[in-house]
Amino acid sequence: MVAGRSVRERNWIILRVARGLILGSRSVVSRAIPLHSDGMRIGLLGGSFNPPHAAHRAVSLYALKRLDLDRVWWLVSPANPLKDARALRALSERAAAASAIASDPRIDISCLEAVIGTRYTIDTITYLRRRCANVRFVWIMGADNLEQFHRWANWQRIAAAVPIAVVDRPPHRFRALAAPAAQALARWRLPEARADRLATHRLPAWVFLTGMKSRLSSTGLRNRDGTWMDRSLKT
Repeated sequence: MVAGRSVRERNWIILRVARGLILGSRSVVSRAIPLHSDGMRIGLLGGSFNPPHAAHRAVSLYALKRLDLDRVWWLVSPANPLKDARALRALSERAAAASAIASDPRIDISCLEAVIGTRYTIDTITYLRRRCANVRFVWIMGADNLEQFHRWANWQRIAAAVPIAVVDRPPHRFRALAAPAAQALARWRLPEARADRLATHRLPAWVFLTGMKSRLSSTGLRNRDGTWMDRSLKT
């Protein structure tokens, strides 16, 4: 069932799960998976969110509109296998900051991967498809991620398991579309005008969304010592 929760309650659940205070309880997974109902079209935006920033929110709102989604879930990962984790803030801190930045009832924050112990995207997607079998998921990524998608573990299986929406991020467009994964999946790319059909399209399927011009990145919002710049938390 879909039911409203206050920001305070959502933040409390996020922090409880992220800090491991209720790990071992049978209700942990149900708390880590945001509220949903059968038939929903839900975008999945995964990442370390170190730090979360206004572009994460802008991409989510853009995807909600262009892909005709009901909600977007931010999957705050414990760590990224392709990135240095030494400058990574605590999961609870990143999740709370993400909740503050999201500031929209259609965007949910989840620390699911820390709860179920998944390290790779394919394992998280497989889990969600099994647990939420009647939900239409769409994986959302920036063009910078498409550029290195071929380095992800089992990237071909990801493309076969869930439709993918790639959001343009200057100046990555041309490198991303010329990258190995984009070339391998070229025959299954949908015209941008059909983006609203992506969630229900036969797999594999992906779309490249243009129109987003933000150059914000988490890397650019970190100081050399790994601390976050003050402007990273401004919406």
